[in-house]
Amino acid sequence: MKIVFFGSSHFAVPALGALIKSGHELVCVVTQPDKKKGRHLRLAATDVKSIAVEAKLKIFQPEDIKANESLGFLKKLKPDLFVIIAYGQIFSQEALDIPAIMPINIHASLLPRFRGAAPINWAIINGDKKSGLTVMYVTRKMDAGPVMLQKEVKIEQQDTSVTLEEKLSQAAPEILLDALKLIETRSYRLMEQDEERVVLAPKLTKQDGQIDWNNPAAAIHNQIRGVMPWPGAFTSYRGKMLKIFQADPLPVFPAHKPVPGEVVRADKHGIVVACGRGFLEIKELQLEAARRMPAESFVIGHKLAAGEILGKNS
Repeated sequence: MKIVFFGSSHFAVPALGALIKSGHELVCVVTQPDKKKGRHLRLAATDVKSIAVEAKLKIFQPEDIKANESLGFLKKLKPDLFVIIAYGQIFSQEALDIPAIMPINIHASLLPRFRGAAPINWAIINGDKKSGLTVMYVTRKMDAGPVMLQKEVKIEQQDTSVTLEEKLSQAAPEILLDALKLIETRSYRLMEQDEERVVLAPKLTKQDGQIDWNNPAAAIHNQIRGVMPWPGAFTSYRGKMLKIFQADPLPVFPAHKPVPGEVVRADKHGIVVACGRGFLEIKELQLEAARRMPAESFVIGHKLAAGEILGKNS
């Protein structure tokens, strides 16, 4: 089959690598334009482009995939299939109508759960025990197309959005090749999504990282893991932002009716903070304008003491 691959982020790289080795005719790789990055604002290619250049593939980097120039370029390729994974632009119906067979997308959730831009983050924030990948027929409505294949991936207790993304990325080649085999042999089935089970996963905002100590410790633990690497989980301490990178929930801790956000332990064994239900043992943190450090080092360096309150009014 003649395939056009659309992808930009590192998440798409393993799938592209598998496609290159698959024997299918990869007629073009479409990725986002180079962008200025770093202190010196040098132009940098997407991770997908770097792989495509190495493999000496035709590359197309349109500013707008819906533009007439883009549509004309894609039509001339006469593709059988679009394979889309972590590309970063929205397609028009005219674009989706170009491939002779169909456009497919690999989405990082078990649809219809977590439609949207941040499915990996919201799976962890919501405390899900499993995530996965979905191969679907692409329609104009975001992530709403009929499902061809799904693959479950377990979410471990200490997984963050970073580690889960890597797991799903590494699982993508297998499900992509399985889908291509089904399409090639015309043995696939498309199952409509159950709209009553839809859960949205919107793009994260800065506020999604702010800790509310009135929440249960388990929920805050999930939040810390789910908002990495951006915006990161944060609270306040003595008027400064305090980022928390690693913590564990504790169901109980010997303390006398603490208020949410109250530090109930700060010593060589670490930091424990009271939550709306349960307690959070902080393992690694960073005060604004300071370095990231283990909790026991923070206690020594910043004189944190039991009884202090973390949060908006600290």
